[in-house]
Parts: sequence; C-alpha cells; structure tokens
Amino acid sequence: MSTENHQETIAGSFTDSEKKGGLQAYTQEETIPIAPPSFPEGGFCAWATAFGAFLVQFCGFGYTTSFGVFQDYYVRVHLPNENASTISWIGSVNAFLVIAGGLLAGRIYDKGYFYALLWGGSLLISFSLFMLSLTKPHHYYQVLLSQGFGVGIGIGMIYVPSVAVLSHYFQRRRNVVMTLIASGSSLGAVVHPIMLNNTLEKIGFAKATRANAGLVSGLLLVACLTMRTRLPPPPTTPSLKKALIKFSKDKAYVCCAFGFLFFIIGMYYPLFYIQLNAVKHGLNTNFAFYSLVILNGSSFFGRIASSFLADVVGVGNLVVGCTFCCTVVIFAMIGISSVASVVIIAVLFGFFSGMYIALMAPMVANLADHFSEIGLRMGIGFMLAGIGGLIGTPIEGAILTSRYEWWRAEVFTGIMALTGCVCYSGMLFFLRKKHRMKEEVEKATQ
Repeated sequence: MSTENHQETIAGSFTDSEKKGGLQAYTQEETIPIAPPSFPEGGFCAWATAFGAFLVQFCGFGYTTSFGVFQDYYVRVHLPNENASTISWIGSVNAFLVIAGGLLAGRIYDKGYFYALLWGGSLLISFSLFMLSLTKPHHYYQVLLSQGFGVGIGIGMIYVPSVAVLSHYFQRRRNVVMTLIASGSSLGAVVHPIMLNNTLEKIGFAKATRANAGLVSGLLLVACLTMRTRLPPPPTTPSLKKALIKFSKDKAYVCCAFGFLFFIIGMYYPLFYIQLNAVKHGLNTNFAFYSLVILNGSSFFGRIASSFLADVVGVGNLVVGCTFCCTVVIFAMIGISSVASVVIIAVLFGFFSGMYIALMAPMVANLADHFSEIGLRMGIGFMLAGIGGLIGTPIEGAILTSRYEWWRAEVFTGIMALTGCVCYSGMLFFLRKKHRMKEEVEKATQ
C-alpha cells in the first residue's frame, strides 16, 4: 500500500470515529500526516446503506417509543394483576438497553464487528418478538424477559452501528442524511401503534404481536442485506478512565450530562402514559388509540424543524427553549379532560420533544474540545439518559397509584423535566463563560 493511500485510509477511519454519532472516538497521532479524506457523498452502496439505517430506526427506536400501546393493553387486559409502575419496567428496561447499550456496541463496532452486531442484533430482536407472542396472560416475567431484555438488547446492538456506518459514505451531506434517517424512528412510532391498536383487540395478543414481529423481521432482513461498510476499523481506542477524569472537570458537560438524566425521566412519561391517560379519562377508545400516533407524528416534524432552526437560534438556546416548552406541556397534562386537550398536548409535546431528541448529539458535540472526544462524551451522556429512562416511568407509575391520581405523577414529572431544563441553562452559562475566557486569552496573546 502506498503512503498516500495509507494516509487516506487512516483519515477516513478517524473521520468515521468523529462523526458517527455512536459512542466511540479515537485519538490521532500527531506525528502521522493525514491527507484530506474523500467521501462518495452518494452512489448505490451509500444510499442502500442509508435506506437500511432508516429501516433499523423504524424497527428499533420506533418500536421502543411505541410502548405506550403495550402499557395501556397490559394494564387493562394482558397483565391486569400488575400495577402500572411494575408494567412500565418492561418499557423502561427496553429503553435503557437501547440507549445505554450503545456504549458497548460502539466499542465492539470500532473493532470491526459491524456485521456481527447487525445480524446478531436483528436475529435477537426477531426471536424475542416471536417469543413475546407466546407469552401467557398474567405471566409478567415472560413479557419482561422477551420485550424488555431481549428486544432491548437486540436494538441496542444495532442502533449505534447503523448510524455510525453512514459516516463511511457522507460528509458534506451528513446532516441531511442523518435527519432523514432519524425520521425513520418517528415513522415507526406512528406505524407500530396503528398496527397494534387495530389488531390487539380484534385478533388477540398472540396473533397481533406475531404479525408485528413478522413485519419487523422482514424489514430488518432487508436492512441487513443492504447495509455495507466501506472503511477499515481504526487502529486505536481511547482510555475511558482518563476521559472520565477530564470530563468531570468540564462544568458545561457535567450540567449537560445531568440534564440528560433528569429531563429523560420526564420525557418518557407522555410516551408511556398518554394513551392510558386518555382511556382512563373516559375519552372515545378509538380516539385514545391514536393519541400516541398524533404525538409521534408531531415528533417527526419537530426533528425536521430542528435541522433548520439550530443554525439560526443556536443548538444550546434551542435545547433550553424546547425543554422548557416540554415542561410546560407536561404540567398542562393535569388538565386533560377532553379530546381537544389530548390533541393539543400530543401535538405540542411531540413537536418539542422531537426537536430535543434531534439536538442531543449536536449539543454534546459542541462541548468537545477535540473531535476525538465526541464519541465518548456522547457515550457517557447517553448512559445517564438511559438511566433516566430506566427509573423514570416506574417511579411515575408508583406515584400514580392504582387509583390513577394523574396530577401526582404529572407534577413529579414536570419537576424532573424542569430540573433538566435548569441543567441545560447551566450548561449554556458555563459554555459561554468558557468561550469568553478563550477569547480573552487569544486577545492577550496577540
């Protein structure tokens, strides 16, 4: 291999680490001259891989954020012997493994095991979903193992690698492609609830979940056949211990990480409980089934809007704004009493939470001192977000009680979301202070 080609390969590898949106990054030896990397920015393999990543988002995070359908059905029909808090552990375990599992999956991906993760994770998802269709009523542990752990681990294996591999093909168009790919989860969060709500009551739990498992399995098979890597794995990975010590001294990053923890505790509440809330308030059942669909459909437009507003308003300002709006909407859930109130809350919360989700990765990237830190900063921050998703809805379900005192859960959730918003405001304060100090140092050295 010529020196020029060798340099280009190294450059491609490091750029992949920088941008992949997964949870790993690589340090670069300063003594090695790096040639400018080249990206196809399109072509059959590139767009086929992007299409496969879209399907992974559809089947993965799109399924996870559809758990509100199961929360409602399990409470009323399949697991009526369990309270709402216990049932919500199924969805929260799934969400935790999807988000936090990316740290481990990212490190495995970095070592060149993309196809093993993709095929292995897809097979585990398919197997677990078909096992879910075999679970018996009143058998909580069966549902928790299959849907909570099995599906959660499977999605966690493929979620980060499916995003990371896009960096093999795109640089100039990367933001646009990432936005399009992220919309797959919103579309999935619309299709899955519609499919399940129209089949669970009509043909029964077993057949409905089996049909959904067939859809997911077929789409994941297409994704596995269309996605391809282009660059070799990078030569080194960073030290997690050293990174933790450094990041703990960055006040802006610490505020951001705790913002993930607290705000996610609040954010998952409407996703899990809005449909059950509408049903228990005596609203039309057919409409209640579509409340989650409305929320997730609005989330799609929020994600698209964030790509246009971020450059104008600023990522940090936009995060503070949309988390504050989400907090206000959560407190407003106390007033749910009619179809109109559910629609307004679903539309507003879906839009602003969609913006927030789309801004999570860029927000962390803006805090990095060097591109080689981006992956690990995301990994640690998303781990805390996963913990928030894990503990949030079970706590809210316990506060809700079996008497469904909705205002109690919504006040707690609103306070958690507001705490997250305050943390992001602190992040913005320390980040601006850091930039001012940097400018003063630069002026003093001139």
